[in-house]
Amino acid sequence: MRALLWLLALFALAVGVALVFGFNDGYVLIVLPPWRAELTLNLFAVLVVGGFLLGYFLLRMVVHTLRLPGAVRAFRARKRREKGARALREAALQLFEGRYGHALKNAAASYAVQEAPGLSALMAARAAHFLQDAQREEEWLQRAAEHDAESSQAARLMTEAELRADARRFAEALSALNALQDSNRGSSIAALRLALRVRRGLGHANETLKVARQLEKHRALTPEAAASLKQWAHLENLRVRAGDAPALAAYWHAVPAEERLLSGLAAAVARALIAAGDGAQAQRVIEQQLDLAWDAELAGLYADCQGGEALTRIVRAEKWLEAHPEDASLLLALGRLCREQQLWGKAQSYVEASLAVRPSQEAYAELASLLTRLGRNEEANQAYREAAALCHQE
Repeated sequence: MRALLWLLALFALAVGVALVFGFNDGYVLIVLPPWRAELTLNLFAVLVVGGFLLGYFLLRMVVHTLRLPGAVRAFRARKRREKGARALREAALQLFEGRYGHALKNAAASYAVQEAPGLSALMAARAAHFLQDAQREEEWLQRAAEHDAESSQAARLMTEAELRADARRFAEALSALNALQDSNRGSSIAALRLALRVRRGLGHANETLKVARQLEKHRALTPEAAASLKQWAHLENLRVRAGDAPALAAYWHAVPAEERLLSGLAAAVARALIAAGDGAQAQRVIEQQLDLAWDAELAGLYADCQGGEALTRIVRAEKWLEAHPEDASLLLALGRLCREQQLWGKAQSYVEASLAVRPSQEAYAELASLLTRLGRNEEANQAYREAAALCHQE
């Protein structure tokens, strides 16, 4: 319909022009001494319009010719960008596919045409890392650093820290993370997880504990994983303070109440305090923790807390026994406490009860020692043989 309307308009224009030219008797006289030319007005109008159009097209042709080198350069640049973008997309896909050699090649091609050079260099560095090509990995990381102003510096630092951590170069990874922290971009979940891995690798217990708490708060760690990391950090801090009873006691009091229930932590504190010669403090730790939550390992250490009133400890342990009559560790601890007080009958009864619940080398050795004190050497020798038999079974 639109084409038909245009056609009708063209016909109407042609009729109008024919009518104007048909009734036009004017002429144009051009004088250039000694020449003169006389033209009809219609011909002059046609020549003017034709000359204008010809001049216009000639001018356009000249301009187009002059712009041709720039257009060719722009065309080639556009083709290079398209090629680089295609290479970058393929490199990303191949990196996820695990085709690291192809990914490195395409990332290098993308970098060569300066298509997102920072990102291209990071992808090439990651591909080289997976290919275990340390030299090219370093080269690409250096190239990525040259484009920090054009791309995200945080991405480069995160990549560098991750690759260093994978190579167990934790000190260098920590340096990259510190630089990331200085740029106020080091508080993301990914950065905290990486910091946790690096701090753990370096053996930084306090920092590991801090980061683990942060990640647990943000629900970025499972409770099990957080508990394992916090337990390691606490045990490492206890190891550093070994032999210093006041420092051990102060550290234990600073541990949050919920973390004191971590598996084996209270027992480790009690052992460290006993080894440091502070049995009274170890006794308080054991009693407080067992009142909160029962721990057979902790109960077994109760007899090792030298100092204080042994009879009081026996009374308290017997109260625990009412709630846990089948706990072999508690029965053995009671046997040892009774032996210290020369309550020979009760001591033998508790040790034999412990063996009835769960035979162990420690209980057999305690029974043998007790029987030797009582002059029952044959029975003591039999207990030693039972302990040796258990050792061979294990």
